[in-house]
Formats: sequence, structure tokens, C-alpha cells
Amino acid sequence: MHNTVKNLLDIENNIKTHLNKFNINNNPKVVAVSKTFKIDKVLPLIEHGHIDYGENKVQEAVEKWTDIKKINTQIKLHLIGKLQTNKVKFAVQIFDYIHSVDSEKLAKKIADEQIKINKKIKIFLQVNIGNEHQKSGVNKSQVSQLVFYCKKIGLDLIGLMCIPPVNFDPESYFREMNKLNKDLGFRELSMGMSSDYLTATKYLSTYVRVGSSIFGQRS
Repeated sequence: MHNTVKNLLDIENNIKTHLNKFNINNNPKVVAVSKTFKIDKVLPLIEHGHIDYGENKVQEAVEKWTDIKKINTQIKLHLIGKLQTNKVKFAVQIFDYIHSVDSEKLAKKIADEQIKINKKIKIFLQVNIGNEHQKSGVNKSQVSQLVFYCKKIGLDLIGLMCIPPVNFDPESYFREMNKLNKDLGFRELSMGMSSDYLTATKYLSTYVRVGSSIFGQRS
């Protein structure tokens, strides 16, 4: 068994054990964050049957995944990085999920571009849960307004996403996100990375974005 497959199975097992301990009914998907890794590092996971992969740059995703997705049509590609409006045209062609929508301008551009190719991308709104000036994401006080706008223009909005502040215990932020997500009536929630995915699943994250714990450290 390839070490990346073993790492993925360990993560899935860790999640089940953790949730059983708290008697929580949640079966989150693991988005294997393959950004910066060459496709040959990812192939063992594809052959194992894993479906969900994350990238943070549009150009890298197009080059890496275009041919692979034609052969493996079940693969779902997640954009987890900041998306500039001038890259939206290319993003909607290769990605199935976008986790980082944080403005009306970006939402409108996605809506316009996906209509042209008759495709419906699944969308998460990125929330700046720690109110950090240097971080992307919509302010908590403006989330409901952006949700209303996205629904009005026909986006398939499925939930919220966050990256909590580093060097702080993420638990309070995940708890707050879970409540915000529920209050807005969403079932999907994108939060948790290699360092904190178990805590995120406790607060009903349905998509955890894990890279280094699967593929190893990036060079």
C-alpha cells in the first residue's frame, strides 16, 4: 500500500474514532490538498478510488487535472485558494467546488461564466471568522447579505468555509462557524486542515482540507 493511501486511511479512521468518542453522527469528506505536488504523487490515491482533491491555483489545476478528469470523470476538484475575477472563466471549467467566494463581484462573475458553459459549481462562502485584516473572507456581520445575493443570482450555495487564526485554539471559531452555518440553513461546512481537522469534525465540518498529513511536507 502506498504511503499516501495509508495516510488517508489513517485520517479517515482517526475521524471515525474521534466522532464515536463524542457520539457525533458526522461523516465528513476528506479533500486531499494536492497543491504543489506533481500528479504522480497523487495517482496512488486516484487508483485507490479517492474522489475529492484540493488546489489553490487555477493555472496549476488546469495543467495538472484536465487530462486526468477526462479519464476519471468521478473526480471532484475543489478550489480552496483565493480566486481573482480574471481567472474565473478558467476556474469554472476545471473546478466542481469553489470554497473561497467572499464578495458580490466574484459571485456575479462565477454566475455569469458558469451559465456560458451550462455548469453549476458548488459554492462555499469564505468567512473571516477571526476578523483578521490580512485574511480573505466576508465579515461575519455581512454573511447573510452575501448569502441572499448569491441565491438571488442563482449560485448553488451549499455552505460556509473558514480558516481560523493561527496560534489560537480553533475550537471557539469552529463552534461559532457551526452555529452560523446552521442559522443560515446550510448542511455543508468546509473547515479543518492537517493541524485541526479532528476538532473541526466535532463541530460538524463536512469537508476537511488535508494536505501535509497525506502527502508530506511541501518542499
